[in-house]
Amino acid sequence: MKLFFKRFYPYIKQYKLYFIYSILGTIMVALASSASAYLVKPVLDDIFIKRDQAMLVILPFLVVLAYFTKGLGAYIQTYFMNFVGQDITRRLKDILLQKMLTFEMEFFNRYRNGELFSRVTSDIGAIQGAVSNYFIEGIREGLTIIGLVAVVIYQSPELAFFGLFIMPLALYPIVLIARKMRKTSKKMQEKNADLSAKLIEIFNNIEIIKANNGNKIELDEFSHQNKELFRLSMKTVRISELTSPLMETLGAIAVAGVIFIGGHKVIDGEITTGAFFSFVTALFMLYTPLKKVSHLYGKIQIAFVAGDRIFEILDRKEKIQDGVEVLQKGIKSIVFERVDLFYQEKQALKNINLCINEGECIALVGSSGGGKSSLVNLLLRLYDTSKGRIVINGKDIRSYTQESLRSKIAIVTQRIFIFNDSIAKNIAYNVEVDEDKVKNALKQAKIWDYVQSLPQGIYSILDEFGTNLSGGQRQRIAIARALYKNPEILILDEATSALDSKIEEELKETLAKIIKNRIVIIIAHRPSTIALANKVYFFQNGEITNSGSMEEVFEKSKAFGDV
Repeated sequence: MKLFFKRFYPYIKQYKLYFIYSILGTIMVALASSASAYLVKPVLDDIFIKRDQAMLVILPFLVVLAYFTKGLGAYIQTYFMNFVGQDITRRLKDILLQKMLTFEMEFFNRYRNGELFSRVTSDIGAIQGAVSNYFIEGIREGLTIIGLVAVVIYQSPELAFFGLFIMPLALYPIVLIARKMRKTSKKMQEKNADLSAKLIEIFNNIEIIKANNGNKIELDEFSHQNKELFRLSMKTVRISELTSPLMETLGAIAVAGVIFIGGHKVIDGEITTGAFFSFVTALFMLYTPLKKVSHLYGKIQIAFVAGDRIFEILDRKEKIQDGVEVLQKGIKSIVFERVDLFYQEKQALKNINLCINEGECIALVGSSGGGKSSLVNLLLRLYDTSKGRIVINGKDIRSYTQESLRSKIAIVTQRIFIFNDSIAKNIAYNVEVDEDKVKNALKQAKIWDYVQSLPQGIYSILDEFGTNLSGGQRQRIAIARALYKNPEILILDEATSALDSKIEEELKETLAKIIKNRIVIIIAHRPSTIALANKVYFFQNGEITNSGSMEEVFEKSKAFGDV
């Protein structure tokens, strides 16, 4: 627990004033609860036994004051601690996502989307109670326990011994329950992540699922995992709720003993009836906060597990370290020097030597999995070279900031990324929208006629994944996004694969005009697109096996049986 709050202290220290307000509220609740228990004695002794008229006027007012104070204190505590909890949750989600976005692609390849989604939402939600409600509730119930124990001892020290001696006996089983809760909670968090991952997988692949009548198999898999989560959830409930019957039983034993011994003392005249009932009331009230504290101790184990999962991400160091120099405008050359790349044990690129100068357009061809896209990923620094280096304008790209490097590059791939936003925002992604530039980019991408026919034009909203567009329209939106950026390095990775031959030919003419004074890398299989390149490089098993003009490369490849 100490480590948990120590790690989260930097995130909660700025809320000191709110914690002070909340603690004042908890003190009000604790004092009012103790006072309400104490007031039982004068109510019985002074009003019902002594028939004191003055106390009949005063005591009802004091009872109302005690419960009003208790309610006001609870409101103050609840409001400010919820503010703290909600705001810390908001900030942690921002911080966790910001941290994740600094990681290399290897991280995102290793974790499923649902797992990452679960960490940002479920795990952070689980620790909200610990950094706000559980903490302050523990203080409130602790102070209430102290106040009620003081009333119990004040009314009868001898009876207090019999009423309170059983409390320490409850500690050992509560600690055992908490340990069991932590183990079960970890499994439950992991299973919750599995369920989130499965849901995201289903929704992302709904077309292929429906096309192949996969509804039942996906539902069966989801139901199996959902049942596992249910089983773990019920196991958590079964373990955590053991504290309630345990405390109830121990409390009943203590109260029964007090009634037996205290009854004799009242009969013998050793204590007054009011004092005895005040004592019993305080004792009854005491076991409520004791149950709450024991229950909180079990619940906080879930938060500890979630905290471990969150800090597993926050403590992780990004493998791709950012450079410090800003890549200035005017890229003259890109050089790959003896570059190797491994994806864990698998070698994707081997001894790549390649030079591209300003104004050149090259094409990378070869069989699928040959290493073409891996080369592009290295240039974008989505991965770092395992061996060798990439040099831009005479400097290793690792010396440049990733932001300045990527700001000079635009890429269009087969996998089209469309955001649930306007066409204009999709085109001018992460930069200011210039309507004229957007329209010009759409015209260059041969999709302006379609866009201007829409009721809202460039401000028409696209569905998630661009489902309200055809495949070719999505691809042309992606091309327009790249052209809008006006990059110094343009990468086209099968960028025209979804286009018909007429649109592709028109787009080819546009590309022929814009590739001047920039570096263009084309990954393609269609000869019509490859024909734009000055030089073609053939990739096989991560190596460049031959290069030259399109005709030379395909002749050599045929001779060696590569194509």
